[in-house]
Amino acid sequence: MLPIYKKEIKTYFTQMTGYIFLTFMVLLTAIYFVLINVFGMDPRYYAVLSGTTILFFVLIPTLTMRLFSEESRHKTDQLLYTCPLSIGQIVLGKFFAAVSLFLIGMAATVLFPFILSRYGELPVSQIAGAFIGFILIGICFVAVGLFISVLTDNQIIAAVATFATLFALFIMDAIANSMPVQTAPSLIFVGALIVGVAAILYSSTKNILASIILAAFGIAAAVAMYFINNLIFDGFIVKTLQWLSVYSRFENLTNGILNFADILYYVSFAALFIYLTVNVIEKRRWR
Repeated sequence: MLPIYKKEIKTYFTQMTGYIFLTFMVLLTAIYFVLINVFGMDPRYYAVLSGTTILFFVLIPTLTMRLFSEESRHKTDQLLYTCPLSIGQIVLGKFFAAVSLFLIGMAATVLFPFILSRYGELPVSQIAGAFIGFILIGICFVAVGLFISVLTDNQIIAAVATFATLFALFIMDAIANSMPVQTAPSLIFVGALIVGVAAILYSSTKNILASIILAAFGIAAAVAMYFINNLIFDGFIVKTLQWLSVYSRFENLTNGILNFADILYYVSFAALFIYLTVNVIEKRRWR
């Protein structure tokens, strides 16, 4: 993993990508800081971090769009996949390199609350929670960008697709509130989820029998529950989409509430997309 990590870090700083990312991240955060904390005379620095999460739509795609798409475009991906490292090590090396650059940018923004602290007492727990949440969301979005990068050999397509995906995650709560709450659509939604899980199982194991059994058993169980007590499915779509919302948990952290379940969610979210990235490469490798 370490050779891939070093290579990616070096690439970020031998090309303009790393400098552009750090410059825009610090500059745009500074603009928010001046507008909200200085001109607005608002001591809540966590409001700056909450506002700048929208910058992820642009910053994260520039950070991740070349990770695998460039390898594929230059036909160096096969050479990469035949090196002595496992696919997991290759993926993690690229992932941690992107995360490291993101953390460098975050470290530079720590200066702003220190400036504020010279003029009064700050809500430390809320600021610390906002920093933790900001970092966790950034890590999750890097994992999303990494996964999308492996799906195409065009960096522009990777960047646009990552932007669209991150925007969809941003408006997840609004999407959830527009979903039907009736039990019948919820049952269909549950069935689609079960089929999706079975498809992922088949993609990972190539065991069609186990996938069919899982899908059949899951759908049968869902239908049985529907006839026994269909109230279980009331608002299920809304609740599921709200649970999947990345930003709803960020609000807890900005309030200084450090919930283990929220942290576990972010770690699991990133791990899922890393796993999917490894899975896609493994399938491509043996195709």
